[in-house]
Amino acid sequence: MTTKFSELLEAFDFVSFGQMYEHQAFLHKESGKIFWHSEYGPNEEELPDNIFSDDYIEIPHKNDLGLGKDLVFEFADKYLPDQIGDIERIFSHKGAYSRYKALLEEEGLLEKWFDFENETQQRALKEWCKEHNIDILAS
Repeated sequence: MTTKFSELLEAFDFVSFGQMYEHQAFLHKESGKIFWHSEYGPNEEELPDNIFSDDYIEIPHKNDLGLGKDLVFEFADKYLPDQIGDIERIFSHKGAYSRYKALLEEEGLLEKWFDFENETQQRALKEWCKEHNIDILAS
């Protein structure tokens, strides 16, 4: 099965935008078409009746690939080792990502975080594709 990486990445971002299962995307194995679904608001098209069959593969959420809090702490270990305790406290409450990004802004590391997050997500998604025999086309 083949799909464009840019489309897969866009679907991955959509799925990862909210909490797990709030947004879903499915790749049709034969055509490479991606079907989108959100628990919120109208969906542009109905999902096929057989969406949970072997004909489709669900696009993972970032947490499925260890890219949620794990990624935050990987970055913190590298760039903010003296503030791990503060970051752990930040993530023990709701709204953690906005406070974490405020800390990164304060430390002058926000752009470095975005680059790190983007590169790591792309690498993990390409590895996921490899594991599921999905050939990706550059776009």
